[in-house]
Amino acid sequence: MLRVPDAPVGLSTASVYPQGTATAFRVASSLGYDGVELMVWTDPVSQDIDEVARLSELYNMPVLSVHAPCLLITQRVWSPDPWIRLTRSLDAADQLGAGTVVVHPPFRWQRDYAKDFAPRIAELEEETGIVIAVENMYPWRAAGREIAAYAPHWDPTTGPYSHITLDLSHAAVAGGDALAMADVIGDRLAHVHMTDGTASARDEHLVPGRGSQPCAALLERLARQEWSGAVILEITTRRARSTEERVAELDEALAFTRLNLAAAVDTAFAVSADGTAEQVAREATP
Repeated sequence: MLRVPDAPVGLSTASVYPQGTATAFRVASSLGYDGVELMVWTDPVSQDIDEVARLSELYNMPVLSVHAPCLLITQRVWSPDPWIRLTRSLDAADQLGAGTVVVHPPFRWQRDYAKDFAPRIAELEEETGIVIAVENMYPWRAAGREIAAYAPHWDPTTGPYSHITLDLSHAAVAGGDALAMADVIGDRLAHVHMTDGTASARDEHLVPGRGSQPCAALLERLARQEWSGAVILEITTRRARSTEERVAELDEALAFTRLNLAAAVDTAFAVSADGTAEQVAREATP
């Protein structure tokens, strides 16, 4: 017997790059994902929330979460002001019925944004009722040296944030272990970017199971805990030689996640007072 949690499994719209947001909705629907995470970035469709809502209805694919435009390449999407980009992401989440917005820690050169980041995040969560899950990043490296790119730190577990996104590829780049990081995060874990990586200094975003992170073990632990946050497949398929190959990789990623997002449960039989046998389930010892 298996215990499968209520956690939905979604597809990041970034996972179909260089194809766009519309393709992500179509592929997620055809493969049986539970929904999508909208990555707001340079794709014009991703910035048009009315069009995203139309796609969501067309493909019957709910938007589970919105990833705010906080990458280097999206510093001028919607606005050069990071607070405006975040508040617009919250507005988008509200319009689309998404309960979570994912955001990165501030870059170190965003001094004003970084100064008030933690308290303002808490205020915005209180005002909107939307979870703002701060994502773990990683130290940048150049010529064998680490560069402090984020303020106050690339690791949000060191901050006062109530909700955190755990990205397994970022954990790999940082030289960490996703299980150990999940232990530190504890009940602040609100969102997971399921992907994989190796000891490479590059942010690889591999199909889970193709790297060295404990993807299967983390998924099984989430199932044992009956965790109900969203598991989002955020992988890189840009090297796929065709749409068919890209879809096959996204199908493999979904199958891996569904297979491992389950906890084994022992079954036994007990005899009740009236003499009938009852099946009793108990969690298997990991």
